[in-house]
Amino acid sequence: MTNDPLRFHGDQLARPGTLDFAVNIWPTPRPPALQEALTAALAASQPYPDPEPATRAIADRHHRTSQEVLALNGACEAFWLLARALQPRHAVCIHPCFTEPDAALRASGIRVEKVMRPTSDWSLQRRAVPDTADLVVLGNPNNPTGTLDRAEDIAQLARPGRVLVVDESFLELTEHPDETVAERRDLPGLVVVRSTTKLWGLAGIRAGYCLAAPELVTALRGHRQPWSVNAMALAALRYCAGDLTTPPRVAAEVAAARADLVGQLTGISGLHSWPAAANFVLLRAVGRGREVVDRLAAAGVIVRPAHSFPGLDEGHLRVAIRTADDHARLADGLRTILGQTYS
Repeated sequence: MTNDPLRFHGDQLARPGTLDFAVNIWPTPRPPALQEALTAALAASQPYPDPEPATRAIADRHHRTSQEVLALNGACEAFWLLARALQPRHAVCIHPCFTEPDAALRASGIRVEKVMRPTSDWSLQRRAVPDTADLVVLGNPNNPTGTLDRAEDIAQLARPGRVLVVDESFLELTEHPDETVAERRDLPGLVVVRSTTKLWGLAGIRAGYCLAAPELVTALRGHRQPWSVNAMALAALRYCAGDLTTPPRVAAEVAAARADLVGQLTGISGLHSWPAAANFVLLRAVGRGREVVDRLAAAGVIVRPAHSFPGLDEGHLRVAIRTADDHARLADGLRTILGQTYS
């Protein structure tokens, strides 16, 4: 485990036999056809993985050409490739957000300016982004705040001479997939990053992709080793690109479960939550975050301390959406630790 807080992630806390609220993966079985595709890819005898079928499927899904698609060894790979390939002069990450883009830029010797979302509602502050920024990174919906920004607001950050990276890894888990910019081929410098991990339960497969102009895709490909994406990941990408039924079903399930979680947490003394659009909720237990994390863990319940996200402190906690019974167990634990408001 690294000592760099930007490299800390919820999977480093989860362990067998615990109730895991730290990892943002929707806990439902994979579609049988997806499992069959993975099994077939493992059994196939082709000598090397062929990305073309998956690339074409993703391109068709987003009404793009194959030259605008890069299959990835997990969505996170995009941020490291971008840092190496672009070497921006003035990089901006809109925080608090997923920290790997910031970590990747720093590892490449690039200074990162942090533009902070306001703590009141975590909204996107376009005017706070310097005009001189030649690389801007943000998440939509944003991790860990759960904020969903309007696609049109995000689009206004694009301009010639700037690469705008939008991490949409959680977008299909929301009820507003139309807030995507994935099909906006008119926006200069746009890079959209997508993941199959969260919705289809593929964290161990490492299957993601990005969409960008052909010349940028070519540049990114030039900074990676050959055969970076294995055959099972490519099979997953091909399947998920054509799966139009699972995302809306899961998004509806997530919305209902999120409402249940928020309802069960309402009335707990000293606990604040913000409205969220994805499969996690940001909480704050003022002055008692570390105690909450430790005492819940002692009871076998793991939540994600959020102090490693720039702009957040030890009072902030990120909680993934689970089942009603799981939510009840979490709420009971929080009441025990923090107390109950009865007014």
